[in-house]
Parts: sequence; structure tokens; C-alpha cells
Amino acid sequence: MAEKFQGGRARRLPPELAMLRVTNARHRLPEVFGTGLLIFLALGVMIGAGIFSLAGIQAATMAGPAVIISFLVAAVVCVLAALSYAELSSTIPVAGSAYTFTYVAFGEIWAWVVGWALVLELVVAAALVSRVWAAYFVATVEGFDVALPATITEHAQIDQGVGWVAMLLVVILMLLVMAGTQLSGRILATIVSIKLTAVVLVIAIGATKVDSDNYSPFVPEPVSGQGARGSVLQYFLDEAAGDAFGVMGIFTAAGVIVFAFIGFDLIATAAEDAKDPRKSIPRAMLAAIGIVTALYVAMSTVLVGLRPYEELGTDAPVSDALQAVGTGWAADVINIGALLALTTVVLVVLIAQSRVLFAMGRDGLLPPALSNVGSGSAPTRAALVAGVAAGLLALDPGTATREQLLVLATLFAFGFCSVAVISLRRTQPNLERGFRVPLVPLVPILSLLATVWLSLNLEPKTWRDFAIWMAVGLALYLLYGRRHSALVGSYDPGLDDTPMPARAPRRTHGGSHRADI
Repeated sequence: MAEKFQGGRARRLPPELAMLRVTNARHRLPEVFGTGLLIFLALGVMIGAGIFSLAGIQAATMAGPAVIISFLVAAVVCVLAALSYAELSSTIPVAGSAYTFTYVAFGEIWAWVVGWALVLELVVAAALVSRVWAAYFVATVEGFDVALPATITEHAQIDQGVGWVAMLLVVILMLLVMAGTQLSGRILATIVSIKLTAVVLVIAIGATKVDSDNYSPFVPEPVSGQGARGSVLQYFLDEAAGDAFGVMGIFTAAGVIVFAFIGFDLIATAAEDAKDPRKSIPRAMLAAIGIVTALYVAMSTVLVGLRPYEELGTDAPVSDALQAVGTGWAADVINIGALLALTTVVLVVLIAQSRVLFAMGRDGLLPPALSNVGSGSAPTRAALVAGVAAGLLALDPGTATREQLLVLATLFAFGFCSVAVISLRRTQPNLERGFRVPLVPLVPILSLLATVWLSLNLEPKTWRDFAIWMAVGLALYLLYGRRHSALVGSYDPGLDDTPMPARAPRRTHGGSHRADI
């Protein structure tokens, strides 16, 4: 069934086999997520650092009040990408998300590249957001006039100090993920409901304190060297474009703000946990993007109206802005809401990371132990690896500067999914599709172009670091993944010259057993 790795063509995962590994597994992930809970899952990760931190920081350092437009630009790009994700998720509803989509559409080596990018995206996201959570934790406690010891405050800043507070959060949530999907889902739905109430309340209260003078100038004049070292695109444009603010600042901020929309794509990693995933996942993706876009635009509009944009670059810009206009109680509400929001972000990211590692382990590209499902019906070993990696990275204060790196990894996966839709429509037109992207190939091409455009608005350093990460990943694939791929022994025995040890018939991993497929 798999194509041979010869003549320059990579072996591909047949869609029938991808589904068979799910349906015939002895130990499966429980189907607990309906459409409503999938929407909560997306909102759990999407409503977080973007609404409570990035809006203020990008307004202060990159776009000014026009950060409102930056959110709209990022939303358009993510809607285009979401359409592709929706079709692919309804066609191949398995845990690997973009990794598995690429495996079916383009072959193993490209699947590894996308999977490795997803690992980067998710581990950085969990570490970064946990550090933002630590800063809001301090702000929340001090807002109630409770003094914290220096050992906590000094290590709970976003960009300074060893982040052991952030690491502690990651460890606690890692244990929750390991406990099982049903428990995680119930807690997630409760927290998301509370934080949505807090966000809507603060938008309503903040709107009464807006000063229209703060919206002028809406697009500040370009300033060279302020807030960034310039994007890749700016190297090819006139120097007068500047490094920050101006029209280019809007798009550069939009590239970073894509981070705020990360979450709709993570729903695809929960496909094996979902009920009727061919329909529920596309519905949840598109509904979640619509909800968060409305909330982001409303919150950013209120935020830049509360305070001059130059003063919004703090660790907790929303609560600081509310304090500045005399609504201290609302600041306390937003701090509590932010804590809850950021908690769910880290929780969902860890769930998604465990599912990606689970899928890659099941395919043999990573150690198969990662695909074991524990007594709580969760991939416990994959969750453990995800939590430990994120916790260690959270200790590094330099993590605060890596948001563009995870954005680039995300956009990289977006691009592959856009092309995958076109490829599978041509090569496998008869696959069952619960959702179909309209106007193919136009919409996927527009998605790809928008993704490339935003990628070029990121810093050269980000591209350099991403290239290093991918080079390390490629080496790991050649040393381990290529030799241990589940497709080698069963379908293409001549692909690898290295003899494989004798083993039982090919199986799908789960619990302490491996089920024949």
C-alpha cells in the first residue's frame, strides 16, 4: 500500500491505513468531545495571551492603535487556513493533525518536517504562556493587597528570572492531562465559561472609560529600530519602511498576533477524542474563530482607547490600563480571568502536544512507547514528555522572546495544509469528506500566499532559529525515524538497508498492549 522510497518519491501513509490504526486499535482514545466541547477546547487555548498580553505589547512596540487592524489581518489568514484544516480533518480524522495530513498527501519525510514544526510550536507555546501566567499570578495576588515573597516575584516575570513558578504550573497541568481526557474536558469547560464571562464584563466596563484621543494617530509614523530588528520582508523594501509602526508595522504585528489564534488548528489533534469528527471538528473550528475574532477586536479597541498606546507595553497591559482609569475592581476581575484563560491555554496545548507525539510514536517515527495509552485513557508517556519539555523551557527567561518562533512553526503547518487540500482533491478525489473547501484551488492558494506573506513579516533571527531546529529534526529523522517507520517492515521491506529485528506483526500501540490492525 505504501509507495516505495525510490525515484525521489517518499513513502506515503495510505488514508485507509491511517483510519485502520484508529478503528482497529485494541486501546483507543475515548470519544468524549462533541461539537460544544470542541469549541470550548479551541476557546480554551485561543483566548489567552493574545487578548491579555499581545494586544498591548504589539500596540506599544509595533502597530499603535492600528493593532486593531492587525487582529483583523491575522483573523483573515487564520480563517483561510481553517477552511483547509476543516476539510482535511473531516477527511482524515486522526490525532496527528497537520502531521498526518501531510503524511497522506506528500509522504513520510514531509510529514516528519511538519510534525517536528508542530512539536516546536506547542512546546514553545506552553512554556511562553506559562511565563505570562506567572506574571498575571503576581498581579492578581498583589491586587488583593497580599504581599508575595521576593523568591516568587523575582521568578514570576515574563522576561526575567528563572521561571520556576511557570514550570510548577506546567507540571500540575501535565499531571491533569495524564489523568485522562474526560477529567480534563470537564475542568476545561468550567474554566472557559468563567473566563468568557470575565472578558465580556471587562469589555463592557472598559468601553465606558474610552478616551477617543488615544486613537490618534491611528497609524503612527514609522520608527526605524524601535521594537524590532526588522522583518525579512523589510530587507527587500525601502529603508524608509522602518522597523516599527507605519503600514509595515501593522503586518509585522499581525504576524505575531497569529499566535493569539493558535487553537483552532489544535482541535484537529483531538479528532480521535471527538464524536462524529467528520462533522464536529469543522463546525467547532469555524465557530471558534468567529467568536474569538469578535472578542479580540472588541478588547483591542477598548484597550487602545483606555490608555496611550506607548504605555501599553507592560507585563499585564489590560489590568494596568484599567487601573490607570480608576476601575481597580475591573482590573482584579481581568487578572482572575487572565489566570483562568492562560491556565486553559497551557492545558490545551499540552493535550495537543501529547496527541501529536502519540501519533508520531504510533507511526514509528518517534519511540513507540509514546503511543501507549494509560489507565486514564490518555497517552500518558507522550503527555509526560510534553510536560517535561515545556517545563524545562519555561525556566529560561529567553522564552519570552520566542513567540515569533512558534508563529513561524504554525504558519509552516498552515502552508502545508493549504497545498494538501489541492493535492488530495487531485490524487484522491473519492475520499469521504465531511466538509469541502469552496472555490478550490483559489481559496487554498490565497491561504498559502497569506501565510507566506505573514511569515516574511517575521524577524530574520526567527528564520535562522527555525532553520536550526528543522536541521536538528531532519538529522533525528535520518538517524531514527526513517529506520523505525511503521511502513518499512510491513509494506516496503526493501526501503532500509539496515536489518530490522524480528518482531510481532505490525500493531497499533495502546496501553501496555499493541493491537493488530
